[in-house]
Amino acid sequence: MGDGQEVQREQLYRRCIAVITLTGATWRIIMLISKWNIPLHYGDAWYYSIQAINNAHGRWFTEASGPIQNWGVLPGAEHPPLTSIVVTPASLLSHPQFWQRATMTLLGIVGIVLISMLARRVGGRTVGVTAATIAAVYPNIWLSDSLVMSETLVIVMVVVVLLAALHHRDRFDLRSAVLLGVLVGIAGHARSEVVMYSPLFALIGVRSLPLRRWAKHAAIIVAATGVTVLPWIAYNSSRFDTVVLMSTNEGNTWLGANCALTYGGSGIGGWNLLCLDNGVPPPAGENTAERSVRRRREAMSYARAHASRLPVVVAARVLRGADLYGPHENVRADLGEERPLWAIWLGVACWWLLAPMAAIGLWRTRRGVRYILTVPIIGVAAVTIVFYGSHRLRAPVEPLVAVGAATFLAACAPVRQAVERVLTRLITHDVS
Repeated sequence: MGDGQEVQREQLYRRCIAVITLTGATWRIIMLISKWNIPLHYGDAWYYSIQAINNAHGRWFTEASGPIQNWGVLPGAEHPPLTSIVVTPASLLSHPQFWQRATMTLLGIVGIVLISMLARRVGGRTVGVTAATIAAVYPNIWLSDSLVMSETLVIVMVVVVLLAALHHRDRFDLRSAVLLGVLVGIAGHARSEVVMYSPLFALIGVRSLPLRRWAKHAAIIVAATGVTVLPWIAYNSSRFDTVVLMSTNEGNTWLGANCALTYGGSGIGGWNLLCLDNGVPPPAGENTAERSVRRRREAMSYARAHASRLPVVVAARVLRGADLYGPHENVRADLGEERPLWAIWLGVACWWLLAPMAAIGLWRTRRGVRYILTVPIIGVAAVTIVFYGSHRLRAPVEPLVAVGAATFLAACAPVRQAVERVLTRLITHDVS
């Protein structure tokens, strides 16, 4: 193939990605417009929105939940800060909730391009085009794009982190190690559990490089992540007069997943709001950090007292996270977060179709690349086992479903030939 034809193919590939992205953007914008003047449901979306509005008016990271008299007054860190920071500029506009939604929609559109970049990096142009197509239409990727939630941002940041990890694998120098560690830390400000990716990425090169060289770069990755998250930890610890890691929501997560409602019955392996103090308001004067510590202790006490149930509960968590058990409960939880019923069930069906393809596709990638792509899967599996199974916690895996399924499909002759045929015809059309 001549250089001129290769340049043409590259240009046409980019056009294909642009058309696919535009198609995905059109659907996402339609979903966004459908939310005009629809208030956010009370919950995490409400928290992120109010927190961002507080930020926009100079009340940085103050309480945005609980009694209304505390909003904008007491320190708040119920969630990591990045989602609220990202939608803070939109909060300066009139109709701030709509423009917050629009910000997330824009990030979702960018996510299509990033997923195509990751897929091409893994398997070439055909995989890139196929993955972009999946990302544009796969409901579990676009469902959160018109919501003010962390899932869209997490998907984008996980893909950026994976691109940085592949870059580090190729170069394995000081700069790429620092970049990878910093990006993991930034992503951790969107979803706390992403921080655990740092020691997993630190294992890159452990089997192929001299021990001293590998250890140096591994330490740099972990240290860069630590330095990136340390200011937020120090800031919160100074405000709450106790050590607060990424958020004060930890106790809520523990207790909501370790109670009678989630250790048996239809809710086993899930999370239930009614588990938090049995619906009774928390003690007066208790700040969110103190509340988190108390609820974590209660959760640990319940788990110890019902240790014989843990194997069954953990199995239910894993199966629930993979939509192999209790899908109706997962759907009900998503409905409470403003996702349309038809789209949730379509997402479940697409997961059942794409996830097996993705597993085979990821297995077929090169060993070093496969390990890097597996890191978010390991992270989601760990969080699911320790906490609960849900669609939201599975968000970091969804871009890998697109990439893995695209890798599988691109290996099928009809798909590969179809993409090649399109590019060839476009080249011929341009030449003529």
